Amino acid sequence: MIAVLKNGATDKQIEGIIEWIHTLGLEVHLSKGHYQTILGIIGDTQKVDEDLLSGLEIVESVKRISEPFKSANRKFHPDDSVIKVSGTEVGGDAFTFIAGPCSVESEEQIIGIAKEVKALGATMLRGGAFKPRTSPYDFQGLKAEGIELLLEAKKETGLPIVTEIMNANHLPMFEEVDVIQVGARNMQNFELLKELGRTRKPILLKRGLANTIKEWLMSAEYIMAGGNENIILCERGIRTFETYTRNTLDISAVSVLKELTHLPVIIDPSHATGAAKYVKPMALAAAAAGAAGLMIEVHNDPVHALCDGPQSLTPAQFGEVAEGVNKILTALKA
Repeated sequence: MIAVLKNGATDKQIEGIIEWIHTLGLEVHLSKGHYQTILGIIGDTQKVDEDLLSGLEIVESVKRISEPFKSANRKFHPDDSVIKVSGTEVGGDAFTFIAGPCSVESEEQIIGIAKEVKALGATMLRGGAFKPRTSPYDFQGLKAEGIELLLEAKKETGLPIVTEIMNANHLPMFEEVDVIQVGARNMQNFELLKELGRTRKPILLKRGLANTIKEWLMSAEYIMAGGNENIILCERGIRTFETYTRNTLDISAVSVLKELTHLPVIIDPSHATGAAKYVKPMALAAAAAGAAGLMIEVHNDPVHALCDGPQSLTPAQFGEVAEGVNKILTALKA
């Protein structure tokens, strides 16, 4: 349920309504936008006397929300959320380039790539320390050492770092990580999501391999229900019957999500296509569709990469993608 308040409602009046709702055992999400103030009421709203609430002097209207996701719902929060990450922003007028290797392999490798992608326009550095792999015999990442190397790259370049968490028990190792990534395989790891809800770190939540948009938003809701509203959604392709690409990139998800939620959504064309040659056209399409950013795998030597080499761009190729995307963004503003 949401209550839209009239212009001119005082802080004291708003606090009074919130206190009354709290006495009913319900939570309230307060959203003060440019044109409206909205109270999002979360819980068993059958306890609320709708006529009484709508009859209050400062209440303009009352509406019930049918969607199961509440905190992530644009009806609760009409303005776009902007997620602040160590001096940079995701969402709003900003466009974010997150670039780096699938896996951290060595100090020389990660620092070298970090310097190159920053010079070419990257605003954040990605790199896998813990790597979920389909085969137990594939490279699983450097784990804690990988995080240390990412932090070294951050010291050298100033780029905020993004890396994936596999287990809630690993959270102490992520204290200095700027953005915690939840991978596709863990999108519905609800116990992990609950733990991340207790943190206040930005969370990059990837869509599951075969999950609907509603299921994806419900996973975001798990994190937000714990009090953490710093969520970036990442579309990385879904599994279909198509075999010419690794996954099928759902570009339409950008438009759908912009309607349903206030959370920013970015695109990962690397995992979506699985082939470096398709990354640039999909990146351009993502920018044209209105995505808030891109997450792109970049490796200094893709042929010898320990993980996902075929989908990784060289730094020079990443520079070409960034240049093309910036042209699209400029055209959209014209």
